[in-house]
Amino acid sequence: MNYLRTLLLLGFLAVIRQAVWAAKIDTVDTYSASMKKTIKAVVMTPDSYANDNELPVLYVLHGYSGNYGDWVKKAPNIHKLADLYQMIIVCPDGNFGSWYWDSPVDPSFKYETYVADELVTWIDSHYKTVKNRSGRAITGLSMGGHGALFLAFRHQTVFGAAGSMSGGVDIRPFPNNWDMAKRLGTYAQFPERWEQNTVINLLHLLTPGSLALLIDCGTEDFFYRVNTNLHEKMLERNIAHDYITRPGAHNWAYWNNAITYQALFMRQFFDKTKAN
Repeated sequence: MNYLRTLLLLGFLAVIRQAVWAAKIDTVDTYSASMKKTIKAVVMTPDSYANDNELPVLYVLHGYSGNYGDWVKKAPNIHKLADLYQMIIVCPDGNFGSWYWDSPVDPSFKYETYVADELVTWIDSHYKTVKNRSGRAITGLSMGGHGALFLAFRHQTVFGAAGSMSGGVDIRPFPNNWDMAKRLGTYAQFPERWEQNTVINLLHLLTPGSLALLIDCGTEDFFYRVNTNLHEKMLERNIAHDYITRPGAHNWAYWNNAITYQALFMRQFFDKTKAN
């Protein structure tokens, strides 16, 4: 009988715990003036949002061929992180293969402007957010890992922390892949564009401590070598960062695990800046 009571109690506690994790997930229509179109995004707010003051925001970017709905569909526990760490999580749309650049080739692709300016402004005007870099962080997977670091490096007054999961942090070894030539022109014709738009070549924009940074990549990932190279160059330049590597490939099993480390890291950044 005691055993049965224990099982019933555990089941009851599980139901209660499930009820506690009740972050709200919304799909919203945002507007890009630079591209003159409406763009969807997913916004996750913690259950306590109605009673909260201003909350920090974590922007989470999807990878190549994905969209704004990828994270909630393929990492279904991500919304729990909004509750656990008391933050707003925003998943923008990167139009399949924008690489989050303002394309010099196609004026209909201005996703640097959209994410780093227009979307941030829209979120700040529609939600109770910390409206400065101490309350904004950005991360992403694959193309989105490149995008998160690219945008944070170039917009340090907007974002205070950035992360990358399996990020394409050096695009130059992959000149024929993932629509990058459609966004920049071919590497053979426009090598300077590729040099100027690859994350590994943007370290000169950083000063030690200017951004809180977390880089994560699995040892079986085809981007593992470029992530290791970025890590080593950051060490050479005395750029503080956390670097995680462990067995894993370029897949959702890895990213479902990785996002938990990213969210914890960003929450620690928010707490540190709030304390200061």
